[in-house]
Amino acid sequence: MHSKRILATMLFSTLLGTSGFVSAGASQADIARLGKDLTPTGAEMAANADGSIPAWSGGETAAPAGWTPGKPRHEFWPHINEKPLYTIDVSNADQYADSLTVGQIALLKTVPGYRMDVYTSRRSCGFPKTVQERTRTNAANAATSDNGNKLEQVIGATVPFPVPATGAEVIWNHKLRYMGEGFKMKFFSFISPAKGRSDWIKLYNEWLVTLPFASPEVSSLEEINGLEAGFIYDTVEPAARIGEKLLYMWYTNEPTNAWMYFPGQRRVRRLPGYNYDAPILGNDNTKVVDQFWMFNGALDRFDWKLVGKKELIVPYNSFKAYDVNASEESIKNSDMMPRDLVRYEKHRVWEVEATVKAGTRHIMPKRHYYVDEDSWHILQVDHFDAKGEIWRSDEAYPIPTWELQACTSLAHVSHDLKSLRWLVDSTPYASGVDVDWQYASNGNLNKSNFTVGYIRRSSRR
Repeated sequence: MHSKRILATMLFSTLLGTSGFVSAGASQADIARLGKDLTPTGAEMAANADGSIPAWSGGETAAPAGWTPGKPRHEFWPHINEKPLYTIDVSNADQYADSLTVGQIALLKTVPGYRMDVYTSRRSCGFPKTVQERTRTNAANAATSDNGNKLEQVIGATVPFPVPATGAEVIWNHKLRYMGEGFKMKFFSFISPAKGRSDWIKLYNEWLVTLPFASPEVSSLEEINGLEAGFIYDTVEPAARIGEKLLYMWYTNEPTNAWMYFPGQRRVRRLPGYNYDAPILGNDNTKVVDQFWMFNGALDRFDWKLVGKKELIVPYNSFKAYDVNASEESIKNSDMMPRDLVRYEKHRVWEVEATVKAGTRHIMPKRHYYVDEDSWHILQVDHFDAKGEIWRSDEAYPIPTWELQACTSLAHVSHDLKSLRWLVDSTPYASGVDVDWQYASNGNLNKSNFTVGYIRRSSRR
């Protein structure tokens, strides 16, 4: 299927004089499949063989009757009161092993009371028409260079590689998945107590996020200075850190940069090396930087092998995990994300195996990523240590976000199978206010604020 792409790659590499090209656009035959046996953004259109995964019918891009932004999403989703089809726990985990990841099986067998309630599969993720149309235009030209580490010749508001030929292409689809042009939110991170302790770590932040690649006006990476995403964090809690402000900038083809304003010093300092496997600030060594949003940052420390498609039981449509009016105690008094908040379904996912390159290092040198075919969100990650043993298992919670006509996935959980600690990050759960996904489209997001100068000026007021 990809033979024409290989020939195109060789020609493209020769013409540009650039070594290491691994892709040079989809073939015309593959592009012709989009909107036919493949969805406009590359998923299989048809149901699976036994019908447990339904055919794609466009996703849930229209809001339910009566819902408007700010109203509780879970109260309006028409399937919220469905009963599970079945439950997987330690007693029957082996029976479902073919539909689970190594990390999921380890959680079922290690964490007391861990279970997965499995519901009817609903392919609720779609994309705006603009993204569908631009993806088709983009598909013939998008390419990667430097062995997949860098992105070339893409336009905005697209899925860069709807018919991926490499593992790196699948990861790029995740990194640039469509979630609108920017948003504002308040969010919590909760980290369970260390062994022998009872105190939870609670972080509360306000967040402004710009996602310039999502704009249909973008015709090249150069127009947005290669910026993948920009974040401004304002710390609200704990009290000892009030006044801290973090500027975090992800770039497509350049190293990630981060700066922090320290109120005690009244200075902004660059945080060198705040990427890859550096511990996340304030997370008590429970999570590294490139675990955030399931994966972020440069691809260059790993070789990315495309294993293929699988039918797995993964988190999906977990609307209750975004209940902003809930009590935070409902999360903090548990050894796992409360089971009534998580909905599992069977879906087709791309599996990508990441292996640390010779001569480089990472505390988790082997990882398996499972990427939703419909939304291109990473839904599950298994992280392995240097001995090849499962260490951490992460999952994310995508939901259709009606005002964007696409799925988003913010809340994500990481379980450490050695320390038996777990954390939930980037969640508006219990925050009292929903994510403002229209903050950018309503003209409120000032992109010029994502600078060191703005952080310094705004922090000293």
